[in-house]
Amino acid sequence: MNIVSARLIKSVASMEQCPAGGRPEIALAGRSNVGKSSLLNCLVNRRGLARTSSTPGRTQTINFYLINDRFYLVDLPGYGYARVPERVRVRWGPLIEGYLSRRPELKGVVQIVDLRHPPTEQDVQLYGWLQYHRIPVVVAATKADKLSKNQAIKQLSVVRRTLELQEEDTVIPFSAQTRQGRDELWKLIGQWVEIL
Repeated sequence: MNIVSARLIKSVASMEQCPAGGRPEIALAGRSNVGKSSLLNCLVNRRGLARTSSTPGRTQTINFYLINDRFYLVDLPGYGYARVPERVRVRWGPLIEGYLSRRPELKGVVQIVDLRHPPTEQDVQLYGWLQYHRIPVVVAATKADKLSKNQAIKQLSVVRRTLELQEEDTVIPFSAQTRQGRDELWKLIGQWVEIL
């Protein structure tokens, strides 16, 4: 997909603040520090559009990035071990679930896992929840460049087994450094938002 424009439109802390207009949305979901911001920046060819940080839990709102004035990439707060106040973390769960279950513009979810590690229990729960609610999902396994080819093949097998993926379910090895998986991911997103 040719990216002509990409800009942050809105950061929201409640469902009521989500943008109106009915444009299709693709959500990016994953635990804290899994490389969501790097993946987003790689997808749109903009190094600093989504802020990256070595500190987990920087994304504390739902961030709407308008792509080519046609659709949104929606960066959800990371879950997991984020070092943020408990009151903030408690607010994330209902915010994320509310968005995923009540947003009619949502066309699919890119669930991001770190290829170097087995998916966590929370990763498994999210994938199962999306499947149960029949929300289209693809797994993007980031940091693929950190592994050898043989290690990557083994880890992809671990990801598939842990998330209980079926043969037809898609896992895309992804690297923001080498751009591995970028075109494959865009192809799928393009189908979801009906921009081929």
